[in-house]
Amino acid sequence: MATIFTKIINDEIPAYKIAETEKFLAFLDIAPLKEGHTLVIIKEEIDYIFDIQDEVLAEMMVFAKKVGIALEKSIPCKRIGIVVVGLEVPHAHIHLVPIDSVHDLNFLNSRKILSPERYKELSTSIINYIA
Repeated sequence: MATIFTKIINDEIPAYKIAETEKFLAFLDIAPLKEGHTLVIIKEEIDYIFDIQDEVLAEMMVFAKKVGIALEKSIPCKRIGIVVVGLEVPHAHIHLVPIDSVHDLNFLNSRKILSPERYKELSTSIINYIA
């Protein structure tokens, strides 16, 4: 059965996409810890990040870096936090979260509720900084 991320890749479920290549996709989290919280996924349906081939995992990190730099330029924050949890969706992914403290990366924090208009503003702003 296809994961929710595979359904996003296949445009079966809408998403606020930020960047895409043949192998990877970045899109805004629908339940963000902070505005700009972005998920970077591999398009191949692989559950565990350490099961990704070394060369492809390296490419994924370079892709995530490009997205992270664009996030940092468009969202006021001290840093972009990077987290791999891998339990909530059985499809390897990286969380990129604009942070001002380590507490901003606590997944027990309440999630933000954003309007579709705000998601569009954020995605447009971030896309404008993708190199």
